[in-house]
Amino acid sequence: MTTTANTEHTGQLNGNEKTADGGIGRTMTHEEHQTAIAASRFGYGPLAHVNTGGNTGRLSAFGGEFQPGLYKGVADRKFGNPAPLGLSAFALTTFVLSLINMRAKNVAEPNIVVGIAFGYGGLVQLLAGMWEMAVGNTFGATALSSYGGFWLSFAIILTPGGFNIEAAYADEQGMAAFLDAFGFFLMGWFIFTTIILLCTLRSTIAFFVLFFTLDMAFLLLGIGYLHRGADGGPRLTVIKAGGFFGLLASFSAWYNALAGIADDSNR
Repeated sequence: MTTTANTEHTGQLNGNEKTADGGIGRTMTHEEHQTAIAASRFGYGPLAHVNTGGNTGRLSAFGGEFQPGLYKGVADRKFGNPAPLGLSAFALTTFVLSLINMRAKNVAEPNIVVGIAFGYGGLVQLLAGMWEMAVGNTFGATALSSYGGFWLSFAIILTPGGFNIEAAYADEQGMAAFLDAFGFFLMGWFIFTTIILLCTLRSTIAFFVLFFTLDMAFLLLGIGYLHRGADGGPRLTVIKAGGFFGLLASFSAWYNALAGIADDSNR
């Protein structure tokens, strides 16, 4: 009677035993074995449920938890997962501003973004970042708190009549000085986002795409303000390109937020 390796319960082959299709198998590593078990329980594909509540070993990178590398299970934490909240706040604010940068429906003034940036993209995302610190996620705390600060500072700069930042540049040095300064502001965020991007190189594709598209958006917007067009204003074609990448970043953020909300620990 022919016998075959029992992989159903052990998840591994012994040495170089033949598999059911006649091939030669190899011993699965512990990490591969755990991944196979998780896949069999929660399904396959980018939105397959991930059991983040597991206490065995370390879990793989997961955008829904804003974790770019291996991390411990979260079954015993006393807080919910703050990452989807922060990602959603970032996504909505970025979505609206990116449409304006692309001149959708011929809307060119970003005044509407000021309110969103103060309330949702700024305050709510900053709070989510602080809660990430409470659950022990240094990456999530740094990223979400920083981008929450970005939206707050963005709103402060563009608040009409309140802080008079834009008007002060225009009165003293002309509008070109403000555009240069705003370009410096955006390029600084490009550098910061590049640092964050490096932390996601070995993460999931969706997690990497979020920061790659955001990085490109900051770079193109910064160039658009620093290298102006013939009329002396921001170079519109580059600004539109930056808005396009910002739009991709917003949908990537919503995608990762959905992955976190659909996670088994939040059902």
